[in-house]
Amino acid sequence: MPWFDAGVNLLDKRFDADEVIQRAQEAGVEKLCIITTHPNEWDDALALYEKYPEQCCYTIGVHPHNAKDVTASDYERLRELAQREGCVAIGECGLDFNRNFSPQPDQLAVFEAQLEIAASLNLPVYLHERDAFEEQVALLRKYMPRIKGGIAHCFTGTAEQVQQYLALGLYIGITGWVCDEKRGEALRDAVKFVPLNRLILETDAPYLFPKTLRPRKRNNEPAFLPHIANQLGEYLQVETDKLRISSYANSCELFSLS
Repeated sequence: MPWFDAGVNLLDKRFDADEVIQRAQEAGVEKLCIITTHPNEWDDALALYEKYPEQCCYTIGVHPHNAKDVTASDYERLRELAQREGCVAIGECGLDFNRNFSPQPDQLAVFEAQLEIAASLNLPVYLHERDAFEEQVALLRKYMPRIKGGIAHCFTGTAEQVQQYLALGLYIGITGWVCDEKRGEALRDAVKFVPLNRLILETDAPYLFPKTLRPRKRNNEPAFLPHIANQLGEYLQVETDKLRISSYANSCELFSLS
């Protein structure tokens, strides 16, 4: 069974998508989930999926940083595009009260609207959260009984937080953050509480280059997913193959892929 990178920002301007996909294939990373964060990315995600339907799937959503840009017509487009072939989740959506690039009331309104759309379309949610855990969990407790699962994308929180997410039925997305000796300490403790059937591997490339990988590169890539898994396997005392197989199966289960 190959690798599945369940979260890559393949539309980032730093990437040549064709080259990134090629290098991923050469590394055995045969499936990629393209993350969208802004309405201006949605059509490009669909086009890239149509070019690589065997390799890619994609999300449709609005990152909290971009909540201030959303118009009423964007919700109509989101709903329509989310029903296209290849779309597997609503997001990247959630709350980010750390930098507040969008006002908090806008973030809350846009997040709740996306939760409602996910519930109505029977799609999972692809979640972002930073410095807004209590507010985010409060909304998730309201909506998750009506939503077809979800993933805490790029989880970097505590053991207590991960257990609350698991109780909500979420999968936990683990990235190269776990390879950061200083910043990843809390995550390495938290991930011990995640059962293999709830753990999903992702890169969040081009962000979060795994610091244990040499030589260091400017950008992270899906091709580096096996290295992240190797490091995680060492921390958890779990064979890398077990992580590969379980993460692939979990990604397919979450995204309803055969």
